[in-house]
Amino acid sequence: MNEEVPRGTHALNSPWIQAGRLAFFALYAVTILAALAWVFSNVRQIDPQNRAVVLHFGALDRTQNAGLLLAWPQPFEQVILLPAADRVIERRVENLLRSDEALKADRVASFATPLSDALAGSGYLLTGDAGVVQLDVRVFYKVTDPYEFVLQGEHVLPALDRLVTRSAVALTAARDLDTILVARPELIGADNQAAERREKLRGDLVQGINKRLAELKASGQGIGIEVARVDVQSSLPDPAVSAFNAVLTASQQADKAVANARTDAEKLTQTANEQADRTLQVAHAQAGERLAKASADTATVSSLAKTTDRQMLLRLYRERMPKILGQAGSVTTVDPKDDSRLIIQGASK
Repeated sequence: MNEEVPRGTHALNSPWIQAGRLAFFALYAVTILAALAWVFSNVRQIDPQNRAVVLHFGALDRTQNAGLLLAWPQPFEQVILLPAADRVIERRVENLLRSDEALKADRVASFATPLSDALAGSGYLLTGDAGVVQLDVRVFYKVTDPYEFVLQGEHVLPALDRLVTRSAVALTAARDLDTILVARPELIGADNQAAERREKLRGDLVQGINKRLAELKASGQGIGIEVARVDVQSSLPDPAVSAFNAVLTASQQADKAVANARTDAEKLTQTANEQADRTLQVAHAQAGERLAKASADTATVSSLAKTTDRQMLLRLYRERMPKILGQAGSVTTVDPKDDSRLIIQGASK
């Protein structure tokens, strides 16, 4: 016997009703999960290299270091991650570098098409002695005031670039080229303080940047950072490098030529001294020989000059005078006691 089923029961057991019921339960579960995810969206773990700034309806509420952060979801509270207080961040200042347009213009520039003033001076700084230098500056900074850093937001890095550029311009204008880089190596030995002034450049640049950051903070416009260290790589423009290399090469060649000339002069001096010593020794030897020969030749006369035997001297005079007079063509005798006649030998024709 068949039982009669009510019509309402068939309607409740229809596939469409069951599908709708399942969709409702699924949507309800998704809504519950989304609500839970929204409630716990600002509950997170803060890494040791970071810290979090919690803003309650836009106002600074607290700062959370490394650890578990419990915060209300947005829009009640907003969590912004920042570097830790002891974390150092590196920033390369692009404003001090030569622009890409200037580099492209350098390749095609000529005397017929000179560069504009803006492109020609891009990336160059003027020194106190009217020199030109390029600086590649890398700034290492820390976040000291999280709220100011968050408040300035995207303006922090552009402001830092402008402050570094301003400090670098003022610093190079107060120094000459040799205190910024080794432009003339031949002057290093003459000026021992040049290297010290060159090393002081980095410290002065750090002090100048931090001073301007402090002025901004005092005026209520601080950006919440402090510069810890600055790396400066200085260089000359390419044409100046070529010119300095040519000067350095010429200086080295001149020094080499001077050294060679001094060596040759020393060799010539040594040779001249040797020849002078040799000539002096030969002269002394010849003088000794001539003195010995003269002494030997005059030995007889000297011995006769010392004798007192007049008879022997008269006998020798008579023996030798005829031989001497025999070699003369003519002989004129003059009485030494009679000056009535004076015979003067005339010039021979």
